[in-house]
Amino acid sequence: MNNDSTKKRRRKTTDDGDAGGPPGKQGKTKDLNGIITTLSLLEQQEKQERVSNDDTSFAEEKQSQTTTKTKAMLDYYSDLQGYYSEVEESESVKRKRSRNAASVAAAAVAAASAGDVSENKGAKGGNGSGSGQHRRLWVKDRSKAWWDECNQPDFPEEEFKKAFRMGKATFDLICEELNSAIAKEDTTLRNAIPVRQRVAVCLWRLATGDPLRLVSKRFGLGISTCHKLVLEVCSAIRTVLMPKYLNWPEDGVLRKVKDEFESVSGIPNVVGSMYTTHIPIIAPKISVAAYFNKRHTERNQKTSYSITVQGVVNPKGVFTDVCIGWPGSMPDDQVLEKSALHQRAGNGLLKGVWIVGSSGYPLLDWVLVPYTQQHLTWTQHAFNEKIGEIQNVSKDAFARLKGRWLCLQKRTEVKLQDLPVVLGACCVLHNICELRNEEIDPELRIELVDDEMVPEVALRSQSSMKARDAIAHNLLHHGLAGTSFL
Repeated sequence: MNNDSTKKRRRKTTDDGDAGGPPGKQGKTKDLNGIITTLSLLEQQEKQERVSNDDTSFAEEKQSQTTTKTKAMLDYYSDLQGYYSEVEESESVKRKRSRNAASVAAAAVAAASAGDVSENKGAKGGNGSGSGQHRRLWVKDRSKAWWDECNQPDFPEEEFKKAFRMGKATFDLICEELNSAIAKEDTTLRNAIPVRQRVAVCLWRLATGDPLRLVSKRFGLGISTCHKLVLEVCSAIRTVLMPKYLNWPEDGVLRKVKDEFESVSGIPNVVGSMYTTHIPIIAPKISVAAYFNKRHTERNQKTSYSITVQGVVNPKGVFTDVCIGWPGSMPDDQVLEKSALHQRAGNGLLKGVWIVGSSGYPLLDWVLVPYTQQHLTWTQHAFNEKIGEIQNVSKDAFARLKGRWLCLQKRTEVKLQDLPVVLGACCVLHNICELRNEEIDPELRIELVDDEMVPEVALRSQSSMKARDAIAHNLLHHGLAGTSFL
């Protein structure tokens, strides 16, 4: 019985030993899955470590680069700051030296003018402000030796006239007339330019036509100052002197003008000789075609731009009427139609009198022009000869005008809108010189060349055609013309 139980107990133990003995198929599968799981976990862990190592190295590299750049920038800014420090230090040294030099110069000037200052204080009762010390150290020092020499009383009259196209007496007259219009007061910063020097700058510029930089060197003034002075004086001449020296004559004077022209030509009731000339200019920025002078361009083989000046003169060559500023492309007859003279004639102010013009003007009720047809009779030739003598009066006057003021022969630097003021001033100055018998230097005389174009409609008055024929007949049959053909 006991043996059986012992056997049973052994069999059970043996069964249990069979269950925990060498693995079977099912045990092998479980072990293999465990191994694979372990390997995958190890592989993932290795990848994570690798990624972590890569991130750490990238961050370290980036941080290293950032540190290098930051260090380089700090070094650059340090060097730049050092450079500017050196520059500021050198500039401070220069300023200190200039201040020392200025103080030394001011001290010298103060010492030199101590006597004048004390006199001024005594004259003002001790209320002076040190006017003798108005030293402008900040103004560029320019030489005024040439003008100071010209302004001396013992300067030769001929040299003065050659420089300013007029004698000292005429120059003084103009300065006196313009004194109230152009005189300036001294300020605490600078002394005003004297009236005589202002007028001299303007006259020299008009007389020579030199560029402003040369005028600046001649008078010891700035270029912009010279430009401003020229315009100011010309404007004052036009405002103050033009009403006095350039105006249409009154009835009593017109009778004398008629008599003088009739004694020259034998043609009655002539009150003026008319001519139109061209003033060269730089090509304008606007309306270029309007100022293009085709006739001058073709003759000179050089592109030319101009504005016109129409003038009427008396027997002495003094202007009594001017029309300035119309574009150079306009013919003479169109300029005449635009002028104030044409408007006055339309209002009946020129009724019964003649103004003699060239063949470039039309024959009007008050404008007398030569015959222009191809085949002329002896009477018409004689008339053209006599009317040419009157034409020469105005042509010679314009020749003296341009010869005296050379700025009218050159392309000027003056702006287009300021040109009428400058040209009007030239005409007024011409009249003053002519009235005071200021002779022009023979070397300055020029020959005018202005192309004349016969108008499309040259005969615009039937009554004037008959009157012209009657004048031509009287000239010939009274022995006043035509002798050159005998």
